[in-house]
Amino acid sequence: QVQLVESGGGLVQAGGSLRLSCAASGRTSSSFAMGWFRQASGKEREFVAGISWRGASTRYAESVKDRFTISRDNAKNAVYLQMNSLKHEDTAVYYCARARNWGSGDLSPGSFDSWGQGTQVPVSS
Repeated sequence: QVQLVESGGGLVQAGGSLRLSCAASGRTSSSFAMGWFRQASGKEREFVAGISWRGASTRYAESVKDRFTISRDNAKNAVYLQMNSLKHEDTAVYYCARARNWGSGDLSPGSFDSWGQGTQVPVSS
């Protein structure tokens, strides 16, 4: 079992930047692909970005491509999400999770597990 804890959220103005962190404990996440998801109020949870366990492969939602960057440091059991040029529509609770089968290409929430508790990112317009 792996436990994930997100941090780094907070109020930010549109156009600003934030870096989210996801710390893993227990059975380490280093052998698993990881992903970031977000859920805005009243909406379904959606995929934001994912990274393979070696970091060689990344995937992004179209809405965040060229603005967000996912990275990982397996030595620290951590995954990061650098968010630049934030927009009001990026406002959501952001979650990290472990991919069950990265190779399947399925990026739906059901293909991930070990969800963290989330960190809020309100973006003021």
